[in-house]
Amino acid sequence: MRKSELSIQRCTTISTIQKIVGGKWKIEILYYIAIQNINRFGELRRHIGDITESSLTKQLRELEADGFISRYDYKEVPPKVEYSLTDLGNSFIPVLEFMKQWGETQLNSKSINAFTAYATLEESE
Repeated sequence: MRKSELSIQRCTTISTIQKIVGGKWKIEILYYIAIQNINRFGELRRHIGDITESSLTKQLRELEADGFISRYDYKEVPPKVEYSLTDLGNSFIPVLEFMKQWGETQLNSKSINAFTAYATLEESE
């Protein structure tokens, strides 16, 4: 089968969604903003943990460019910036809730350990 034939068989909707929210931290960022009501840069960084400032900034900018979040700069010193969901971002909340529910139901400790081992192996390559 030629490469062009494989491209035709792809689901463009899923492919596009993956490109938009497929960043390493984007789902987690959206979850904290939408479900946990965490909307400040520092709070997001503390909750996510291992993310660098530059990665968080990049992911937030991409989510803003894709229309999922908006950024409000209070123009204060020290800087105060808050992020909130746009209408598009709000429309994604049921997806986040379903993903969380699915994970709580389907991911038992054995499958989580297997996934963690696989993810660790991928990162070390």
